[in-house]
Amino acid sequence: MSKILFAFTFCCLCLAGFAQTATSAKKPRIIILATGGTIAGEGAAADRAGYTAGKVPIEQLIGTIPTIKNVADISGEQIASVGSQDITIDIWLKLYNRINEIFEKNEADGIVITHGTDTQEETGYFLDLTIASKKPVVLTGSMRPSTAISADGPKNLYDAITVAASPKSWGKGVLVSFNESIYDARDVVKTSTTKVNGFMAPNLGPLGQVYDGHVEYYLQSLREVNVGTPFNLKGVTKLPKVEIAYMYADAPATAIDAFAASGIDGLVIAGVGNGNFNKAFYNGVDRAVKKGIVTVRSSRIISGRVLLEDEIDDAKLGTLVSDDLNPQKARVLLMLALTQTKNKAAIQKIFFTY
Repeated sequence: MSKILFAFTFCCLCLAGFAQTATSAKKPRIIILATGGTIAGEGAAADRAGYTAGKVPIEQLIGTIPTIKNVADISGEQIASVGSQDITIDIWLKLYNRINEIFEKNEADGIVITHGTDTQEETGYFLDLTIASKKPVVLTGSMRPSTAISADGPKNLYDAITVAASPKSWGKGVLVSFNESIYDARDVVKTSTTKVNGFMAPNLGPLGQVYDGHVEYYLQSLREVNVGTPFNLKGVTKLPKVEIAYMYADAPATAIDAFAASGIDGLVIAGVGNGNFNKAFYNGVDRAVKKGIVTVRSSRIISGRVLLEDEIDDAKLGTLVSDDLNPQKARVLLMLALTQTKNKAAIQKIFFTY
């Protein structure tokens, strides 16, 4: 009997020890870097669409989801308080420097960025190209302000923290978590002006899903991800100036000539179809290229690739192609490429790689 009692006592002590170890296990440390946006917006009434972005501080947003403390140890920092239409390159560089500092000093196991949806895809791609860490960086936001009926911000923020806290998210580059889907920052595009399912990845689809606190991935991009990026911006205070000229039926070259005269370093053409443009644009691009302005053909179409040497003779004109990057993302990559080189062959390789 004494042996049975001893064994029972020993088992109880072991179970108690395991339980204490599990309880005391460290939760992932997640830092939220807030930039404003609709997720931090306030409206005059819960049933009206109008609101002012960037009004609610990050501490108040975190307070809307108290159960998140069961997922991770959370802290927040206010990087900016703007609508994402007012996001600047200075804010990008501020995010870049703070994220690198956090990871270099081992202050967190993952980072969530709250951001307005209008330019979220651009910020996400910029960080994807420049942050050299395997630790998760996840952007999120909302389509409805915090004061709206059925505001989607708290759920999106909860999901983004869950994604950033998951070991499955390591080494996947910068991610966007939105409406229970997880997207690669390179491929995600805003596709609705107002609906809560405001994002898609038209060419590839989402990488995975987050639901009820569970993170699952089904796809992995074969593109180069952020680990080992060549775009080291330490000490950089400004980027090369790159603009976008939008092509449409019977468009004149006025914008191209104005941009070229302003002293830009690069130009992206938001072409029609396969990055095509009319004779007026062709002549304008020819003038820009002869001024030494690196010019990349992209497309205003939501999906597909722009092919080199297809309907336009790129070798003759001196233009490059964006592959499957839309104009706004092609601009981001061209700015960064121009910090490294002005060699067109090297820049074209960068577009086919990243």
